[in-house]
Amino acid sequence: MSVFPSTAASKAAGRTAATRSKPRGQRTAYLFIAPLGLGFAVFYFWPLLQTFYFSFTEFGAFGGHTFIGTDNYLRVVKDVTVWQALGNTLFYSLIGLTALPVAIVVASLLNRRGLRGVAVYRALYFVPFVTLPVAVGLVWNWLYNGDFGLLNEMLSRFGVDRHYWVSDPSTAVYAIGTVMVWSSTGYYLIIFMAGIKGIPRDYYEAAEIDGAGALRRFFTITLPLLSPTIFFASVICMINSLQTFDLIYIMMAEKNPAIGDTQSVVGLFYKWAFIENAQGAAAALAFLLMLLIAALTYLQFRLQKRWVHYG
Repeated sequence: MSVFPSTAASKAAGRTAATRSKPRGQRTAYLFIAPLGLGFAVFYFWPLLQTFYFSFTEFGAFGGHTFIGTDNYLRVVKDVTVWQALGNTLFYSLIGLTALPVAIVVASLLNRRGLRGVAVYRALYFVPFVTLPVAVGLVWNWLYNGDFGLLNEMLSRFGVDRHYWVSDPSTAVYAIGTVMVWSSTGYYLIIFMAGIKGIPRDYYEAAEIDGAGALRRFFTITLPLLSPTIFFASVICMINSLQTFDLIYIMMAEKNPAIGDTQSVVGLFYKWAFIENAQGAAAALAFLLMLLIAALTYLQFRLQKRWVHYG
């Protein structure tokens, strides 16, 4: 028998009320996430299932499709252009990751105390990211032009011969990669600036009192404590780079001699699906690209335990 019967009774009543209200709270939570879940099912999960099904079919010239088994996957594996496009795509991903260290350095410089006009600098860096890829590609095509481009005009003043940057297979992929880094740095800059602002100033003040210089504080405080943000940005950067298409499509003309050396996997998917009318093979290529993105993302999550510091 409880010494305080009224207290025990009130606790039991509270537990009963909480048990009764729990299903109602769960129903409310499900109601709130229902629109997002419905949108995910309709626009993501269902197209994924359709793509997987169509990857085992062949489409006719006038519509309709027939089941052909794994022939599309065999075509993808045996096609030389697929492996070349995959190599180009992975190379674009490596180039795209160089935007992260650039953004980290610029974010560190913009987070200095007493610096004026930070909002202006931040906006200037962010403008290329929100600019349409079509506009970015057209402007950079003009800059890279071998006859009257601004880049060649500037280099000619130093005795450098004119060069067709986008038409030369040896430089085209680097030219496109430079534009990718230029247009995406501002996005990661915003992320890293927010991450650096979350680092307590006490750490920097204590290190400064101990005599640590700016570089020492950057490598011993900023980078370790910014590692979760760097991990997040690296995952987003890798996924975006593996899906690059629009910038390459705008900058590379159909008869460009370097188009084979710059074509990405998504660009090859577009060619098969909408030009060569090989939707089944394109679906197989898209599904394999999704598996590649998932595998690389999983690998990043596994490796992050070795270098990301939470705390």
